[in-house]
Amino acid sequence: MRALEKYTLERAERETGVPAEVIRRTAHAYGKAKSAQICWTLGITEHHNAVDNVVALINLALLTGHVGKYGSGGKSAARAEQCARRRGHGRDSGPLAGFQHVENAELRGKFDRAWNAKIEPKRGWHLSAMFDAMERGELTTLYVLGENPVDSEADRHRAVKLLGGLKFMVVQDLFYTKTAEMADVILPGSAGWCETEGTVTSSERRVQRVRAAVPLPDGVLDDMEIIFQLARRLGHEWGKSNAEKIWNEVGELSPMHAGMSYKRLEALGGIQWPCYDEAHPGECTCTAGLWQEPLIGPRAPFHAVEFEPPVDELNEQYPLRLTTGRHLDSYNTGAQSERFPSPLRRGATIDLSPEDGERYKIGEGEKVRVSSRRGSVVAPVRFDPGLRPGLAFSLRPFHEQVATNDLTIDAVDPKSGTSEFKATAIRIDKYLEN
Repeated sequence: MRALEKYTLERAERETGVPAEVIRRTAHAYGKAKSAQICWTLGITEHHNAVDNVVALINLALLTGHVGKYGSGGKSAARAEQCARRRGHGRDSGPLAGFQHVENAELRGKFDRAWNAKIEPKRGWHLSAMFDAMERGELTTLYVLGENPVDSEADRHRAVKLLGGLKFMVVQDLFYTKTAEMADVILPGSAGWCETEGTVTSSERRVQRVRAAVPLPDGVLDDMEIIFQLARRLGHEWGKSNAEKIWNEVGELSPMHAGMSYKRLEALGGIQWPCYDEAHPGECTCTAGLWQEPLIGPRAPFHAVEFEPPVDELNEQYPLRLTTGRHLDSYNTGAQSERFPSPLRRGATIDLSPEDGERYKIGEGEKVRVSSRRGSVVAPVRFDPGLRPGLAFSLRPFHEQVATNDLTIDAVDPKSGTSEFKATAIRIDKYLEN
């Protein structure tokens, strides 16, 4: 409680611009509700203190008892399926499949035995750390699978420079992205939603079967087959690639997936993890154990966190705060979504409050130069009455219309590796076309 004493309603109003009375009413409504959820997206996580932001929300849910019961809890809704799938199956830099810590010798040992390989007992590099390693000369070869860092990294100038300095880069993707343009070898990938067999995990932890609906185009291999063939050429014989066989291995190594055979997934139309054996129905609420009596295991801990302002400071030269986001029809760097027409799509703009339009004496549709401490772009102005004065918005994904990541700062959260896309200091200048 001592950590909270200095965060009064008055201070919260000063820091956020939200009236103290509104904060008070909202807090009481949330705390007294029979059930309540906190759902967050990249506006919470794309900061240099992303993990602390999420921990603060978890603390609030724990404090009010809105965890471990139906209709309550906390949920990240940012590309949830992809993130849940990746983290649950060991594709992040820390845990192995089933969120099993790579530093734990007992847990790591069963993977060593199953794979006939010795796994390093330490976390790997997350994406931001990979770029740092490129800068130090420790990472010289890169295999990029389904990502487009040239257009997605916070500091595009740095990303292009470091990727261009690699000795060798492979890109495996559906599309010819800006990153693929820089690759030494390009491997055409498959569309997971219609051309491959396997499973998909939804944001509610529900695992379902995926079946190929159309054949692969000529000259294209299943992503899994590409990896199997590469392994064979590097001296490791894994046999014939088979999605069900790989899924069975997941169940053998990950207790939370042990009861999810293809047969059960098909019979039940999907199962939520954790599912510990073939008789287990899957957990509807994965933290329900917090309410068991007697309690099994330790109670969920609180973690005190401190407020930190954005790294990119506002001053007289850069007085506006830029946040980035997506339009409804857009996805990430636009490699997929920009390839088809949409009635919802509009061109990239710099969105300002009407008050800032008057302040800078600019009209809607007028082109302006938007500058940060790292670079500048030219974009037409669009007024949004939902923006408060001093706050600007620009489209993310990043694309050639307005390369927003020429502006954004590569300030990284040390725990998650997330860059601070949501808090760039900028200025607006009149733009005179040649």
